[in-house]
Amino acid sequence: MSSNQKILDPNAKLSFMERLAYGLGDYSGNLIYSSISSFLLVYYVSVLGVDAAVAASIMAISKIFDGVSDLIMGRIVDKTHSKWGKARPWILRMCIPLGVCTVLMFTVPSSLAGQIQIAYMFLTYNLVSTVFYTGLNVPYATLQGLMTTNQYERGLLGNFRMLLATAGTMTVNTFVMKLCTFFGGGDSNSQRGWTLTFIALSIVFILLNLVTFFFCQERVTDGTVSEDGKVEKGPSIVECLKSLVVNKYWILMVIFLFCLYFMMSTFFGSAYYFAQYVLGDEAVFAATSNALSMAQIVMMFITPFIMKKIGKRYTAMIGMAAASVAFVLTALVGSNVTLVIACNVLKGAAFGCGAATMFGLLQDAITYGSWLTGVQAMGMGNAASSFCMKVGSGIGTAALGWILAAGNFNADPTSASAITSINVACIWVPLITCVIGVVCMLFFDLDKHYDKAIADLSQGKWKGSK
Repeated sequence: MSSNQKILDPNAKLSFMERLAYGLGDYSGNLIYSSISSFLLVYYVSVLGVDAAVAASIMAISKIFDGVSDLIMGRIVDKTHSKWGKARPWILRMCIPLGVCTVLMFTVPSSLAGQIQIAYMFLTYNLVSTVFYTGLNVPYATLQGLMTTNQYERGLLGNFRMLLATAGTMTVNTFVMKLCTFFGGGDSNSQRGWTLTFIALSIVFILLNLVTFFFCQERVTDGTVSEDGKVEKGPSIVECLKSLVVNKYWILMVIFLFCLYFMMSTFFGSAYYFAQYVLGDEAVFAATSNALSMAQIVMMFITPFIMKKIGKRYTAMIGMAAASVAFVLTALVGSNVTLVIACNVLKGAAFGCGAATMFGLLQDAITYGSWLTGVQAMGMGNAASSFCMKVGSGIGTAALGWILAAGNFNADPTSASAITSINVACIWVPLITCVIGVVCMLFFDLDKHYDKAIADLSQGKWKGSK
């Protein structure tokens, strides 16, 4: 390791600028991720005319490869030793190819048709999600645990991350369709409009990732580099995976994150159609979505104080419980736009509690696993979690397509069965996943063990050492 890395305090309190730079990484990431979640299916169905079930199946099948690539990337991060650390160099290496491939994904040539068109969609989607987004996002997630072991600071990093991720989602929900219409000469389904929109978003994405790279520092080492700079052999892939599956807190976080990302795919993926066909006016999509996003942003300015008072676990639990209530209320208010916006404000506040805490809780669970088993697997822990999140997201996207197909959405999106299918995807599926999230947090009592784990690890000890 470099001499600069040796003098950095692993339990450090971070500057505002470093927290902000880390959060900007997820703002930029959500310019891509939220575009895929909210608009890729719209692009495939409305611009290209592809059947919703076919488009959703492409994304679902791709998630199998995407998940495997997470595990591979996690192993690569664990094996990386550079002057910039383990995670940071991959942010620099992956941001440009990811931006370029995102543009290609939203630029399916009009000359392609049938199986060739589907093959192009499959290829570009996997280049974005399986290869380059994974190559950037796994290191980015790992970086949070490598910047500090301070439990509160990790909570703040998670808070900044999700605060700015929400701002990224809000940017996408507010401007993507407007930009597509503007660049398309007034036609929101113009291929030219979509291409130019994603060129602009990708440029911003690349520049913000450079900010994250240059202003964040890695302070936490994994013990695979000796004092003289020699790289020592680390644990095998099997050892890393074994160390994760025996860690009940990591398992609980995997279930929690799987459900959350499944919910986001069905909820956000159907939100545009909910506004268009259930509320009867697609123009209210921005208002309903931004009400949620603004409430989430406001709440995440408050969550640091809540976390300091009751901890991350109870903050997340309260959030998931409140979200469950909000979805029930949405079902009761029907097509009343004002009341739906009010419900979305409650959802946003609730999501703010969950979003601000989930990645900090994950890093704590991975650190606890290092103490429990003596195996350092920061990269694999984040990668395997990301695998489950992406599988949840992929299955959620597929479920959305299948639910819409079951309601004959393509044939008549205004029919009673189509409206029911939208409500199932946008209300009832998210409700179930939020309830599961509450149950996960009921069993997540890591606070009983974390301080001892950190104290032992700082002395080079783990639970089974003597």
